[in-house]
Amino acid sequence: MSGDLPGASGPVPEPAPADAWLRLDRRRVLVSTVLGAGLALGAGLPTALAMLGRAPAGWAFAVLFGWIVLPLGGGALAGYVGWRRTRYRIGPERAELHTGLLLVKRRSLARERIRSVDLTANPLLRILGLVHVRIGTGEQSGGESTLELDAVTRAEGERLRRVLLARETAGPEDAHRTGELAALDPGWIRYAPVSFVAPALAGAAFGGLMQISDWFGVQGKVVHWAGDRFHDTPLGWIVLTLVAAALVVGAGGALGLWVEMWWNYRLEREPGGTLRVRRGLLTSRSISIEERRLRGVELVEPLGIRLCGAARLDAIATGLAKSEDDEHADHKTLLPPAPRAVAAEVAARVLREPAAPTGAALTAHPRAARARRLRWALLAVLVPVAVLALLGALLTPVLLYVAAGCAAAGVPPAVALALDAYRNLGHGLDGAYLVARSGTVRRATVALQRGGVIGWTVKQSVFQRRAGLLTLTATTAAGAGAYSVRDAAEAEGLAFAAEAVPGLLEPFLIREPGPGGSADAC
Repeated sequence: MSGDLPGASGPVPEPAPADAWLRLDRRRVLVSTVLGAGLALGAGLPTALAMLGRAPAGWAFAVLFGWIVLPLGGGALAGYVGWRRTRYRIGPERAELHTGLLLVKRRSLARERIRSVDLTANPLLRILGLVHVRIGTGEQSGGESTLELDAVTRAEGERLRRVLLARETAGPEDAHRTGELAALDPGWIRYAPVSFVAPALAGAAFGGLMQISDWFGVQGKVVHWAGDRFHDTPLGWIVLTLVAAALVVGAGGALGLWVEMWWNYRLEREPGGTLRVRRGLLTSRSISIEERRLRGVELVEPLGIRLCGAARLDAIATGLAKSEDDEHADHKTLLPPAPRAVAAEVAARVLREPAAPTGAALTAHPRAARARRLRWALLAVLVPVAVLALLGALLTPVLLYVAAGCAAAGVPPAVALALDAYRNLGHGLDGAYLVARSGTVRRATVALQRGGVIGWTVKQSVFQRRAGLLTLTATTAAGAGAYSVRDAAEAEGLAFAAEAVPGLLEPFLIREPGPGGSADAC
């Protein structure tokens, strides 16, 4: 495709001045029209089909005609108005956007505050050679901190990204390489079926089937057909069959979602210090993270993926506001689930370190932390069991058998998860990084720059105080905003916080008398 300015047609025009007002590409009208047509078919066709058996054919076709013409015409009109009434300009100091017909909006962002320029293209935009550009400051204040251009040519989107993210380098490039840091290995797809997405997709597929059957008025027939299939079948076989079907459907959906999200994946470091993630099969995405905003990484290991020896790598950076229009964008993810050794290697490359801080040796937590996890796990299982047993004693003996079955099925997994959660606890220091690990269903190892910690929160419940434990929370302006070291020994935890960020916690520490003194309380 050519590098014409948005809205240009025919011969290539002369380049516009750097601060000229520009339009969106005129093919935005076509995009809006096609989306209106899709909405019309999606909403009108099921309605018309449902009316065919309940109303005269003439009324059904009239409804179908209205449902198609109105969204189609509305989409075309909205696209035309959006194209005619939208202007943007990239000046020396500010990026500006003017849009609207009845309600005119004028937004302006200082270029020095711009932290991200993300490019997204759904299948329709990709066919037309267009992209959706989202320019953001990273603040969590909603649309006022972003400018969105829908749609411009791919060449214009790349130009905007280069211009707005251009930064002067502080010095010559170091020994760490630029260019490709990681690329897709098709073998990583084997981790998709063991993610937590699979059962959720199985439930969504069942709900979608029921909804579609209701549209066509055959939901009752579908239910009766399923009942006939399991006629005279033992309950155990019915449960096993349904579980197996759910696993197959969920695994297939997870594989499809993984391919759509992560195909063509590449992680690159561009000159000037920008990390760029590109991915997507049907909908392509390009996400940029300035390295000067990077405060560390998080190695995430959900239980199923961890059992397969894999992990995901997320960035801890300032200004990574989640897009409201794309809930599955995963703007912070640098690497999809991959072998743990690969994730550690990519983490080292991203942080420009010889080895990943997430692999550092960590200080184990005291046994009192294990006892706390065992107590909470057993309480979570035995309280419902006790309620069932009480109801069984008062109402019917059947509930007593149910309570016994729940206890036999729930206690062993609860104890195993509690012990695993204790083994996963740890904290330590590795050079310029504070490292903390916790979790069992979702184990996470955080490597946070010590210079990025702006405060400490020390929490100690009554039960923790009796056990000599406390929870330290490092406050930072990046990522989730707070990362915790849970159930550390009281003296060890305070000494760790004081050493991690010298001078931040000392004014609140009480030192015990003795050689060298030791942190005793906060």
